[in-house]
Amino acid sequence: MDDFFLRAILAGIGVALVAGPMGSVVIWRRMAYFGDAMAHSALLGVALAFAFAINLMLGVFLVVLACALGLVLLQRREGLSADAVLGILSHGTLAVGLVIVSFLDWVRIDLMAYLFGDILAVSRFDLVVVWGGGAAVLGALVLIWRPLLAGTVSPEIAAAEGVKPERARLAYMLLLAAAIAIAMKMVGVLLITALLVIPPATARRVASGPESMALWASLLGALAVLGGLFASLEFDTPSGPSIVVASLVIFVASLALAGRRRRPDGGVA
Repeated sequence: MDDFFLRAILAGIGVALVAGPMGSVVIWRRMAYFGDAMAHSALLGVALAFAFAINLMLGVFLVVLACALGLVLLQRREGLSADAVLGILSHGTLAVGLVIVSFLDWVRIDLMAYLFGDILAVSRFDLVVVWGGGAAVLGALVLIWRPLLAGTVSPEIAAAEGVKPERARLAYMLLLAAAIAIAMKMVGVLLITALLVIPPATARRVASGPESMALWASLLGALAVLGGLFASLEFDTPSGPSIVVASLVIFVASLALAGRRRRPDGGVA
């Protein structure tokens, strides 16, 4: 096995381990469109990073975090629904990012690499960033796990019990911004949401509790990474989309297995 392919496997598994628990919260809170908006804003971060000559990952992190905080502030204004605000942020930041890129004629930017990722080009330093940053994100997520779950079930009850769900929510948004910045180079802007949503959605069908779902989501994401990369190697298909297709196949298979387990009368075989 070539070194570049082994690095791709390690990087993909590292991203999957982070995306599983983070995506589980997205599923519980019904925030799939929120994750999509944050991922789209990453392209604006790429454009601004090149425009101001700053670190690419830092630029993405700052822009995604700013959009997340802006979403919180806009949702507090009357007359603006959550889906309308998300739509504005999602498409607006993506369009502004593309417009800024068009003005950067002194920089050669491969938009396909940023939109769909280039996991086969992962370096050793990228591996350190993925696993080190991923460990930091997961460690912080463990610290806010209880108030985050309590706020998901009932923000009012959580506040009455002394838990501060709003603070946990803001901390989660910061962690989500960091996870997107870490994963962007590997799976791309447009495919990050898929890894945040599809494996946790599959895990929800087999998990027995929140922690079990987070674990299953990470394992299924890692399985999708392996399946997608080996399928990409076998059929000469793009690696990032192949990983997402593999996760989709696993999700469809879980639906089919669940359907076979149910008898025609509605019982379970």
